[in-house]
Amino acid sequence: MAMIDTGTTRLAYDEAGTGPAIVLVHAGVADRRMWDHQFAELAKDHRVVRYDWRGYGGSADHEGPVRHHEDLLALMDALEIPEATLIGASYGGAYAVDAALAAPERVNALALVCPGMSGHVWPEAFVRTGRQMALAAVPHERLAAYQEGNAEPESADVAAMADAQARFMVLGPGRSPDEMPVEAWDLSLLMLREMYARRWSSPANHTQWPERPAVDRLHEISVPALVVKGLSELPQVQDVADLYQAGIEGARLLELPDTGHLPSVERPGELTAALVEFLNIGPTPEGHSW
Repeated sequence: MAMIDTGTTRLAYDEAGTGPAIVLVHAGVADRRMWDHQFAELAKDHRVVRYDWRGYGGSADHEGPVRHHEDLLALMDALEIPEATLIGASYGGAYAVDAALAAPERVNALALVCPGMSGHVWPEAFVRTGRQMALAAVPHERLAAYQEGNAEPESADVAAMADAQARFMVLGPGRSPDEMPVEAWDLSLLMLREMYARRWSSPANHTQWPERPAVDRLHEISVPALVVKGLSELPQVQDVADLYQAGIEGARLLELPDTGHLPSVERPGELTAALVEFLNIGPTPEGHSW
């Protein structure tokens, strides 16, 4: 791991390989370790950078609003990457798209894995279910105290919330952990435990989205785009992938069966093969369709 000062914060990152640049942007339920397989494989033919968002992993804490897409562009500046392919997962995909809209000359292509989207309004039922999940894991009084920074997180509460979030978001509805490779489930839990332990004991921050969100601007994206969705994850998240595929001209859609919200961890070989194929703009690999 290395650290770099972007001018507004210090970000932890890894870099390997030479060639055309790729920047990997992790999901909100993970950190840069979710890209272990892709980082190693893509670095065989590319200069690959993966980093932790501000407030995640090895990166610095921050209090107040955070413009993550600006952190992404600042990281590229600091590492002297004039342009790159951005591969983003979940809200990391949203930040990659916002960076592409803010600085289109800096982005050669986009690969969006189970992505979020700035300006997208989640259905109330989805928000309510997520809230119920959290309160079933940790009682309201303790959860509020953690979120407000008024209590030291208890390890049992951290573990309970991580398990609940992994079942809700990472696995998807109706699935159990034994349907996921053991190492993938273990890494998912580890990243979530570390995330909640830090979130509940660090200054509070929140994402500040662009004034002109992506939901109204997908038609402006003209670079090659690959959109990936796991067919076992929450349908509301799958709907966002469909919005990208419909809204970005020429975007390819890759559907992975029996896969939840983190294909890079759950189906690493399949996702990496699809990314390599997309980067090479060649024939579709056997077993994939788009």
